[in-house]
Amino acid sequence: MTVKIKVYSDYVCPFCFLAEAPLEEAIKGKDVDIEWMPFELRPYPNETLRPEGDYLQRTWKQSVYPMADRMGIKIVLPNVSPQPYTHLAFEGFQYAKEKGRGNEYNIRLLRAFFQEEQDIGNMDVLTKLAGEVGLDVQAYRTALENRTFREEHQKALQHAYTEANISAVPTFIIGDTVAAGIHSKENLERIINEEISKQNSSEIPEGLACGIDGC
Repeated sequence: MTVKIKVYSDYVCPFCFLAEAPLEEAIKGKDVDIEWMPFELRPYPNETLRPEGDYLQRTWKQSVYPMADRMGIKIVLPNVSPQPYTHLAFEGFQYAKEKGRGNEYNIRLLRAFFQEEQDIGNMDVLTKLAGEVGLDVQAYRTALENRTFREEHQKALQHAYTEANISAVPTFIIGDTVAAGIHSKENLERIINEEISKQNSSEIPEGLACGIDGC
């Protein structure tokens, strides 16, 4: 049976970007279905962070850059100030998901922000990126301008906040297992294999029998 993997993330979370590579390695050759799930760390009208501020400078120097170096992944603190809100990008994700390109869209936006320093809060930038993953740019832009997927995105956020009880990203829900934070390929593989084993063992109930008094 297919193992369902939900990945809760935000486009301005560097650890969400770094988490993508070990996940891709961990799922190779396995029967899994990945679904990226929206989560806004600082939804409007909360103020977003500035890359020149002490908090991001310190966090990136102490945590992000050292981890990226160990993983061999290119990443930069984007020089987009203040950092963009991500609601429009996520509304675009709902459009991409409807067209069967949701995963490709998510990965492209993460790379655009953390490797190319593109402003993913800008509608022109989002439209260009949508075209790069094979989406109809005019239909995509119209959906953003009309806020066609606003309600669907808000429902996804409420699911993350209140139903799935997500409080930090990235968070993986692999089958029945919740794994918060960035994880190594080996740990993700272990969880996936455990979920596969659980599914396989539940297909044929063992130990059932009938006695003289019935079953």
